[in-house]
Amino acid sequence: QVQLVESGGGLVQAGGSLRLSCAASGRTFSGTTLGWFRQPPGKEREFVAAIRWSSGRTNYADSVSGRFVISRDNAKYTVYLQMNSLKPEDTAVYYCAAGSPAMIYMRLMAQYDYWGQGTQVTVSS
Repeated sequence: QVQLVESGGGLVQAGGSLRLSCAASGRTFSGTTLGWFRQPPGKEREFVAAIRWSSGRTNYADSVSGRFVISRDNAKYTVYLQMNSLKPEDTAVYYCAAGSPAMIYMRLMAQYDYWGQGTQVTVSS
């Protein structure tokens, strides 16, 4: 069992930055991938970024590549999502997830077994 707790959401103006955190606990993570997904208002949940816990290898959605950075702190069992140059279309509830997908499946929600409760990010224009 894995517990995930997100924090760091809030209201920011377009062009601003926010850093989300996801604190993980409950099991070892050597074979785990931690991912961020988001669900904009009235839309389906979508992949944002993911990081392989052991190697640090990352994967980004095209819509955030170059603006968002995912990273991890092994000692704190925490994953971060640094979001820069935020746009109104980044407004969503952001979810942290944990699973063991193969690299080619890192973007698929069904590959993740554990989810956090979500944190709201609102970007005003």
